Amino acid sequence: MSNLKDKLAEAMTLEKATLPVPQFDQITLDQLKAQIEQAIQQGQTFLKQLAAVPDTIQAQLSVLAQVDLLENNLSESWGVLSHLNAVMNNTETREVYQSLLPALSKYYTELGQHTALYQTYQQVQDSDAFAALPAAQQSAIKLALRDFKLSGVALEGEAKKRYAEISARLSQLSSDFSNHVLDATQAYCKPLADAQLKGLPQSSIALLQQYGQQRGLQQPAATLDIPSYMAIMTYAADRGLREELYRAYTTRASEQGNPEFDNTPVMEEILSLRQEMAQLLGFGSYAEFSLASKMAPDVATVHQFLIDLAEHARKPAEQEIAELKAMAAEDGIADLQPWDTGYYSEKLKMRQFNLSQEALKPYFPAPKILQGLFSIVSRLYGINIVEREAPVWHPDARYFELEEQGSVLGGFYFDLYARSGKRGGAWMSGFRSRMQTGNGLQKPICYMVCNFTPPVGDQPALLTHDEVNTLFHEFGHGLHHMLTEVDNIAVAGTHGVAWDAVELPSQFMEFWTWDKESLDLLSEHIESRQALPQELLAALLDARFFQSGMQTLRQIEFALFDLNIHKQTPALNAAQIQAVLDEIRAKYAVAPAASYNRFQHGFSHIFAGGYAAGYYSYKWAEVLASDAFDRFENEGIFNTQTGQEFRRFILAVGGKDAALDAFVNFRGREPKIDALLRHQGWTNAS
Repeated sequence: MSNLKDKLAEAMTLEKATLPVPQFDQITLDQLKAQIEQAIQQGQTFLKQLAAVPDTIQAQLSVLAQVDLLENNLSESWGVLSHLNAVMNNTETREVYQSLLPALSKYYTELGQHTALYQTYQQVQDSDAFAALPAAQQSAIKLALRDFKLSGVALEGEAKKRYAEISARLSQLSSDFSNHVLDATQAYCKPLADAQLKGLPQSSIALLQQYGQQRGLQQPAATLDIPSYMAIMTYAADRGLREELYRAYTTRASEQGNPEFDNTPVMEEILSLRQEMAQLLGFGSYAEFSLASKMAPDVATVHQFLIDLAEHARKPAEQEIAELKAMAAEDGIADLQPWDTGYYSEKLKMRQFNLSQEALKPYFPAPKILQGLFSIVSRLYGINIVEREAPVWHPDARYFELEEQGSVLGGFYFDLYARSGKRGGAWMSGFRSRMQTGNGLQKPICYMVCNFTPPVGDQPALLTHDEVNTLFHEFGHGLHHMLTEVDNIAVAGTHGVAWDAVELPSQFMEFWTWDKESLDLLSEHIESRQALPQELLAALLDARFFQSGMQTLRQIEFALFDLNIHKQTPALNAAQIQAVLDEIRAKYAVAPAASYNRFQHGFSHIFAGGYAAGYYSYKWAEVLASDAFDRFENEGIFNTQTGQEFRRFILAVGGKDAALDAFVNFRGREPKIDALLRHQGWTNAS
């Protein structure tokens, strides 16, 4: 227990947060609800009072400033509730969250359809004074005018009323979808006998034991939390157990489980309402509506981009699946099944590279990873990261601040480990954005949330290299939010950035987890304190492109599915949704999927997140990220000047500059796909 005591003692010596942070130890749901209701009420009062466009440019600009302040106020209080609903989900929080959704949706619809407000923005843009405004404010006004049109400001009568009804219903359905996935995930628990643990490393057994204890059991238990699920699928020699877990996981929130959690009607209604909304606004499909605010010019361009990338990935993927099948055949398995791929992939990696995730984990204790991450960021951008004492929502959560030359730039929370009541996945969300207020400059603060394997016993958490990669990805989003130099909330940080470019900073950061110099900073054996030995480092780097073809085809499968269900009219029903997925799998997938697999019922990115008809963004932005990193490869991956230019042209500008302009400013030219193909291991170019 000395480790734990040391950590507690260290925590006691932390200085207090210098930025104003939420008082999570004092916040009550009643207070939060009252704050949100008050913020909505203030916004509605403002809209009611704005009956016509003000006469003078000064008064018009004052209206725009008020809109920003109202948005700042509401997004901050709603952001806290939304965050708690995601990381500490329980009946009370969920009820408050759900009860406020209709009023929130109604307010934002009124805001987006307010004729006098729209005309005020329009008059500012048409005025002689517009050219003299700061570039960020000009961009914010242009984006606001686009968003007014996408919110139905030009609609009248019944159409306007129907748009408002659709918006309110969609926000409720997204929440329902997310709740069903969480509830279905948490409802599953399978106690395990000793024989079923065969093949599992000791650290995984200890984790499953911990899951069992949390459920009041005296034995290890398998749950559908990702650390548990991945441990079984990767290591369990019991093929029947793997199949049972696979079926449970891939049928979550579907018609094959608890009817209460079935997302079938939710998906159908979401697609139907999205299609109706797009048509109200004059678009042929929801996919067209979605792309109206993105970098990609049209649906056909995105579709062709994904098809072309699939062609690059096909040959490597076919070779990779053939290797897996041959490995399984050695165990007498003639027909490789989806619950076999993770298990034999790990065995194949061990054979080809003498590498296993398990051998790496002792070298990746979480405290060392954080220290290394902060050191890398410091070298790239000249900033320091300091842990501060601040109230948190759970003992796992920690608070840090970014400093530069003694000045605090922003703050962030880490909440890194999977637990009950926490939604799956990994994300960054802003709590507070950078902006000028009546009290001076407001500094940005964000939450970064992951679902890593938690600490077991009194040891710190040991991460897989995949988890290290995910941490760097989310930290890239965090830096985008915190290193902004834009003071206008509508285009600060990730605000106003084209959705298919918003993954550029996150995917860019992942490259540092594949560099020898970085890995020296990130690794230290939990007991011996030695850095990653040469043979393990070489094996990890050699295995970088392991199954990159299969992984790419899997992402393209998701992206094409998303695009296709949102471009088809009329909206599809459940059977047609399944048929689209089956057709795409038949055409592009090389790895098998079971006929009962209901992946779509848990696809929260597109049904409960912001990626509807936008999942392609991950691959689109990967082209940008690879090409950006290519410059670092040529100039030195810790080249301070290159780091400062990436910060200045990409991270600092937020939505002030169009995404393509920002990229060209950094790279000196438009993006090329060559670096992506090389970073996937598909070309020999240096």
